[in-house]
Order: sequence, then C-alpha cells, then structure tokens
Amino acid sequence: MRYLNYINGKWKKPTTGEYKENLSPHNGENLGEFPSSAAADLHDAVAAAKKSFSKWKKLSFQQRASYLLKAADILKKNVQEVGQDLIKEEGKTFLEGMGEANRAASILEYYAAEARQPLGEVIPSANANTFLYTTRTPLGPVGLITPWNFPIAIPVWKLAPALIYGNTVVIKPADLTPKSVYHVIKAFDEAGLPPGVINCVFGRGSVIGAALVEHPDVKAISFTGSNQVGQQIQKQAIEHGKKVQVEMGGKNPLVVLADADLEKAVEIAIGGAFKSTGQKCTATSRVIVEEGIYEGFRELLVARTKELKVGDPLNEETYIGPAVSRSQRDGVLEMIDVGKSEANLLCGGEVPTEEELANGFYVRPAIFENVPQHARIAREEIFGPIIALFKAGNYEEAVKMANDTEYGLSAAICTNNLTLAQRFIEDVEVGLVHVNSETAGTEPQMPFGGCKNSSAGSREQGKSAVEFYTEIKTVYMDRV
Repeated sequence: MRYLNYINGKWKKPTTGEYKENLSPHNGENLGEFPSSAAADLHDAVAAAKKSFSKWKKLSFQQRASYLLKAADILKKNVQEVGQDLIKEEGKTFLEGMGEANRAASILEYYAAEARQPLGEVIPSANANTFLYTTRTPLGPVGLITPWNFPIAIPVWKLAPALIYGNTVVIKPADLTPKSVYHVIKAFDEAGLPPGVINCVFGRGSVIGAALVEHPDVKAISFTGSNQVGQQIQKQAIEHGKKVQVEMGGKNPLVVLADADLEKAVEIAIGGAFKSTGQKCTATSRVIVEEGIYEGFRELLVARTKELKVGDPLNEETYIGPAVSRSQRDGVLEMIDVGKSEANLLCGGEVPTEEELANGFYVRPAIFENVPQHARIAREEIFGPIIALFKAGNYEEAVKMANDTEYGLSAAICTNNLTLAQRFIEDVEVGLVHVNSETAGTEPQMPFGGCKNSSAGSREQGKSAVEFYTEIKTVYMDRV
C-alpha cells in the first residue's frame, strides 16, 4: 500500500513522486511505501499551518480538547491494528508495543483535561486601581521532529500539548517508523480536525528536518533524537530566532547498594537495559554494584540474561525483539567488538542462529565487566542491549562513577536505606531519578528531560509542557 503526506486536511502525493519501503526489522516484510518528500512539500505544510493558526487559537480550550478526545477514542477503537503495526515496524515486543499504542490515547486524554486547568496568575498590585494578571498565548506554527524508538508515544506527547495550547503543527516523523504516526494523523483526520491544524510530511531528516528548522514561519522546534543531530538543530534554530527544545542521549546508571533486594535489583537491571532491545534514551547502560554483593549480583544477572527469549516481537513470550534496522544492529555489533577489546564479555553479543530469525536484525543481550571508566562502552550511548558492569567500594564511589559522564538524563538506585536514597536523589546529576525501579520508566503527567548533554530547553510532558508551547503575557488593567 502507498501512503501520502497530510497537508491542509488532505492526503497528498509528494512532489518528488518518490517513495520508500517501510520494512519490518523482524523479517523484512513490506509494511507499505511512504513519501520521500522534498522541501517544497514542507513549505506547503508550513503555509497551511500558518493559515489555520489564527482560527485555531481563537477556539476555546474545551473546543480544542474535543478533537483530542475524539482522536483518542479512534486510537482506542483501533488499538489492535495500531499496536501491531507499531510492533512490526519498530520491533518492540508485544507487551511494549500494545502498551505504547494505549499510552498514546491516554496522553491525548491527559492534555484534553488540561483544557480545564488554570493558565495564569492574579498578582496583587501596588496600585489599588490596577488589576494584574498573567495569561499565556500560543506561539504559532511549531515543528516537531520525532524519533523511531517511541514511534507513537513521543509524537503524541509533542502533538497534544502543542494543540491544546493553541498552536498549529508540522510534524516530520522518523523515516524508519512512519506508520505509527500515520495512525495518529488518520485519527485526527477522522475526528474532523480543521484543515491545516496538523500537517505531516514524511521523508529524510536531512531534507525535511533541515527545511523545517530553517523556515521563517515556524516559531519553535521540538526534537528528540541523537546528540549529533540535536545539537545541530539547536544551533540552527537559535540562529533563526526560534524557540527550541531538544531531547537527546543518555548513559544511564543503576546503582545497587549492598542492602538491596538482590533478585529485585537484577530484574530492575534487566528490564531497564534490555526491554525495547535497549533502544531507549533512558535505558540502563551502566550497572554499578557495591562490592559486598557484586559476585552474587553478577552471577544472578548473567544467569537471568541467558534465559531471556530473543525472537519474533509478535510472540507474547518474546522478551527482546530485533534492532530497528540493519545499520542500528550493525552499530551495536561494532560496539560489542569494541567492548571485547576493552573489557571482559560475560555473556551474549552474538547474532542468533535460529532459522526463523535469519532475516531479522537480532543480537543477544551482552554483559561486560572489568570495564575501565574511560572505555568507549562506558562513555558512549550504544542504543542496544548491552550492560557495562562496575564494582564500587561504597556509596560515595558509586555516585562518583554514576556522575562520570557527559549525559544527565536518568538514574536509578536500589537500596532499602532511606537516608542513602534521599542522598542519591540530591547527589546524582540527572533530570530523572528512580528509587528501586528502572531508569526507563516515565509517566506522561510528569516532566521529562535531563541535564548536561542530554537535554536543552524546557521540559516535556506534564504541566511543564506549557512552558515550551506558550509565551507568558503580563496584563496591567487599570480602572477608568
């Protein structure tokens, strides 16, 4: 099947006339052809967003919310199809893929409810005749550039607040996972969203993304992806006077103290590192264990990892699916080879030999120990199912190791010591902290983002999203 761009309320062919196959990372199945668009398509989309902005922003919050709720209902009605398409094109396991499809609808419902929340403040004036208050105004057309690893959740958690606060949108989905975003756009189309409020242009980031960042009528850019691209977008957006928000990489530590529940800590490490094939910016990539329990933790971690089922993501028993693409899998294999020269490989790292997996991009989860702090596998984001295991003498050494990274997205600690848990929350240099849970868990009603080289700009999700998608307007009203 051939899919089209969505511009000004209509499905349109790309001006290039060119399309790209969307192939399953499990077996190479063709999931449809999506446009390889040109900058001209992007310019048409921005023009439509600009034209529709004045009417959209004048609708009441409740009127805008009604479209989000209708789209949420449509996604829920079609959740089996949406979830399975997500699983097929990204490679997430059945449980994760269906969970993400349901989560997209929940995010829309959450931001629809924000239509009834306060949006400003009344502040006492020094003048008895002056009424002081603040309100918020939308920015205008905003550009969203979304990644492949959460192909429906991240687009929706950018789209929903942008819309509810009165902005119009041009979205450029990841070209590896276009069908998930297609389902979102289709839901809004069926919900009767006014033409031009949402526009979706499929294509390469180097073409569509660059044109979006540079377009003078786009007032803000929200990006999630790699550090290399994110930093380039941040620089270009600032040069063009745009508001910019970038969410990038992580090298997230899990600290396991000697008083922790050993079996629970191992499950937390495995879930954080290996779910979604490690393809999360919040995935656990470094596990730092206090020396008193290191040997027991390592033994249990290796044994449990060897039991994990790698295979067809549509099989409900599968724990680890394929990497999203051949190049992604090859990059992981390259880093495993690097790790073998830097540290000791305890298990995993091979390409499965089962015949039913031969056409997919699979790799078995790997664990390294005796990893130097300067090693590449200790410092670079790999985006694959790899754990670098470290031994720490005490809490202080563990925190020092955890903070020894350019990234600052997420961190977790396993301990029953409330004092050390509270100290960790204060000491660790990240934007997201978990106590006795995975580094990779997030909820849409909470702010999301990091520090250091992981994030720039205001936080995503929750009530914090209003900071990016609006500007404050201060009002002085005097009696006459």
